[in-house]
Amino acid sequence: MKKTALITGASSGIGKEFAHIHAKKGGDLVVVARSVDKLNKLKNELEDSFGITVHVIAQDLSNPKAAKAVYDEVKKQGVTLDYLINNAGFGGVGKFHERNLEDDLNMINLNISTLTALTHHFLQDFIKRDEGKVLNVSSTASLLPGPLQAVYYATKAYVTSFSNALSEELHDTNISVTNLMPGATETDFGKVSGMDKTDLFKDTASARSVAEDGYRAMLAGKLNKISGLKFSQRIMMAMVPLTPKKVLLSQIRKMQAVKE
Repeated sequence: MKKTALITGASSGIGKEFAHIHAKKGGDLVVVARSVDKLNKLKNELEDSFGITVHVIAQDLSNPKAAKAVYDEVKKQGVTLDYLINNAGFGGVGKFHERNLEDDLNMINLNISTLTALTHHFLQDFIKRDEGKVLNVSSTASLLPGPLQAVYYATKAYVTSFSNALSEELHDTNISVTNLMPGATETDFGKVSGMDKTDLFKDTASARSVAEDGYRAMLAGKLNKISGLKFSQRIMMAMVPLTPKKVLLSQIRKMQAVKE
């Protein structure tokens, strides 16, 4: 049976790959991002290639009213969602007190508030039907503090905690909530955030491989899925619980320092 997925941040990176993966399986889509031109290009490409239907919603998801506007538009178009993929998010590097406060508040709005509101709105429909899947894109950053990306790491810690808690709340339903935790990934995120000039982004995973991992985990109803880590990074993550916090913070700060 054909499934319909809503994907935020669908115009590029992991979100765009999610759209291609779902379309290849014959599923319809609701794609959400700021750029209507990029979304319409994606719509034409996917509809021509896979014979599916793609609904476009152009929306700045850092706007506090965006989630309700997206939900209302989906209902207006008569679309029934099966999958909600909260992928949109952004970061920014630098010392917190030196960064633009408005940028960080917009980051909180997008990474936390909009994700939370979209999940709440669409969960009402999933609960009524007792079916549906939610995939939230967090980060391996959610597992530790992030000096020089203090707000970003904190927002992702929220996403992981929130997703895991919802999964347990819904344990007696046919609804699953999966938390995807990518490592450094080859997307526009690195360039936009400034992280492409750091040691952390020297060796990145492909957006396609991360999206495939997340999509499969969502279908399987898994709780968490870590993706895109190289061997050395997996070793580092395994050592996190054993490393003194001050030593860990110093290591992360050095990895995230921008190289001029």
